[in-house]
Amino acid sequence: MDKTGKQHGQEQTKKSEDGIMNIGNVPVMQSAISALTMLGNRNQIILRARGNFIPNAVAVANIITEKMLNGSSMVDGIKLDTAQEPGIGRMLSTIEIILTRI
Repeated sequence: MDKTGKQHGQEQTKKSEDGIMNIGNVPVMQSAISALTMLGNRNQIILRARGNFIPNAVAVANIITEKMLNGSSMVDGIKLDTAQEPGIGRMLSTIEIILTRI
C-alpha cells in the first residue's frame, strides 16, 4: 500500500480558489453556468482554453457578458499565446479571457 500523504482533490480546489476555469469538452451552456457560479463568489475569473476549445471559451464569455449578466460584467482582458509542442513540432494556441463583475 502506497502512502504518499498527498490529499486527493487538492488541485481542483486550488484552481477554483484562483478563479481559473479550464474550458474543455463540456457543453458550452454547462461551462457558462459553472463560470457564472464562480463569478458570483468572486469579482474576477479567468477562462482558459487550448486548441480546438478556444471557440468554446469565447462563447462562454459572450454568454455571460451579453446574456446572463448584461451590464453587470465585462471582458477585462484577453491573452493569446502559441507554443510549439515538443517532439511533434505542432503549434498549439491558448487563450485566457479575464471576466470581471462590475
